[in-house]
Amino acid sequence: MSGLYVHIPWCVRKCPYCDFNSHALQRSLPEVDYVDALLADFSRERERMTFDVASVYFGGGTPSLMPARAFARLLDAFELSNGVEVTMEANPGTVETAGTLEDYAAAGIGRISLGAQSFDDDNLNRLGRIHTALETTRAAAAIARAGFQEFNIDLMFGLPGQTQASAIADLESAVALEPTHISWYELTIEPNTAFARHPPILPNPDDKAGIAEAGQAFLESHGFSRYEVSAYARPGSETRHNVNYWKFGDYSGIGAGAHGKLSLPSGIIRTEKARQPGRYLEDQSPHDAPIDPGDLPVEFMMNALRLVDGAEEDEFPRRTGLPLETVSDELARLRSEGLMRQDRIGLTDFGFAHLDTVVARFL
Repeated sequence: MSGLYVHIPWCVRKCPYCDFNSHALQRSLPEVDYVDALLADFSRERERMTFDVASVYFGGGTPSLMPARAFARLLDAFELSNGVEVTMEANPGTVETAGTLEDYAAAGIGRISLGAQSFDDDNLNRLGRIHTALETTRAAAAIARAGFQEFNIDLMFGLPGQTQASAIADLESAVALEPTHISWYELTIEPNTAFARHPPILPNPDDKAGIAEAGQAFLESHGFSRYEVSAYARPGSETRHNVNYWKFGDYSGIGAGAHGKLSLPSGIIRTEKARQPGRYLEDQSPHDAPIDPGDLPVEFMMNALRLVDGAEEDEFPRRTGLPLETVSDELARLRSEGLMRQDRIGLTDFGFAHLDTVVARFL
């Protein structure tokens, strides 16, 4: 399994919690020039791809600011096989700004990930979002009318002033819109964000733990199985693209600030493109950084152990090029402590509650 990530770096407004490479759009979007740059970037990346693309993810920023014709041009050039998963992130406030959802479907988008974040307008205002809860509801209806079979809703919990009751109310509103997938993750204060400079008052750790436990029980009681730390899906709707990340699979990244991970004859590397859109338009050449073989065990574990089912033991040598014996002693210790499953590289329920501690054991 392998993927292609395409970064669209512009937003209407930068959210105060966001540490992604996103830039408030100050003037008209340079659609043609940016697509030209993406195509040049892809052409260079394709020369060193040792895999067929199984998924494409258009992330941002706000990809739904780009018109459908831009996606059609890109997807035509990618020459994808039938059945490839193609996801586009969309902001409820811009979901049909640059074109209708039917246009995006016709261009080749098969899956929409809607950044709702909350269904409480006060919380949306605190988070700096440009949409309302009503706009999310209308966007979900438009997604259904356009015939999308796969539809994710992004939600956060642990918001300023949030109670367990209000967090569950968000989940109730999300489930009522009939998505096939829900990403439900805790708000964290990241460096170099507005929230880091002016931190809001968040629920205390015990309250956040209670919200997480109640939310997981609610989602599973409504047919959404947890398969990753913050991902819940109807049966068969787990996102291929993100599972590839979590299994330490290879992927290429194109676009301003896009990252990739490639297994080359010389070793495993991380790739990164220029973050500033203006610089990227001038130069799409990658910055490549080899991963030290000594770091590969923890790199693998910090991804694979996020999955509820973890990974088969043969995934470790296949993904890292290292023998299983590299980690077998630590696996045995973790199993003896009840943190790791006996049948695979995966955590027990007890281990899953101590994910960060377990991953640190492989440093």
